[in-house]
Amino acid sequence: MTETVRTGGCQCGAVRFRIHGALGRPSICHCRMCQKAFGGFFGPLVTVKGETEWTRGEPSYFQSSINIARGFCAACGTPLTYKHPGGLEIAIGAFDDRSDLMPQIQVNFAARNAWVTEIFDQPVHDDPDFYMRQEATISFQHPDHDTEVWPQFPDA
Repeated sequence: MTETVRTGGCQCGAVRFRIHGALGRPSICHCRMCQKAFGGFFGPLVTVKGETEWTRGEPSYFQSSINIARGFCAACGTPLTYKHPGGLEIAIGAFDDRSDLMPQIQVNFAARNAWVTEIFDQPVHDDPDFYMRQEATISFQHPDHDTEVWPQFPDA
């Protein structure tokens, strides 16, 4: 039997991780702290059941409440972890492969923005010229896989 290994990291590549073993149930949390920590409508997280190995750098932490510490990249600000007395959760968007991490439960639903269930019913911006211009942008975002050296360009 082979061990499950998952990788991921922050947007700039200063913090990278490897998870050895299983993950728990993916979720989204609607609490106000998650909204602020992620700068979004909710916090998408998955529980880590296995061992977390920090392969490049480590998160910095903000103690958001008596029992909760939220990890983030000090260089680019990417939200990464949610540490609580019961364990560790990692932001779903920080994983290199997120394809099987669809949230299975919503937490603190009463605190949600009332319109959050309607946002995906809104019109889609589908301008091919806009997307071609975006592709021409030179990105300094870390790719969705481990790299030997980062940043790729030393002056970046």
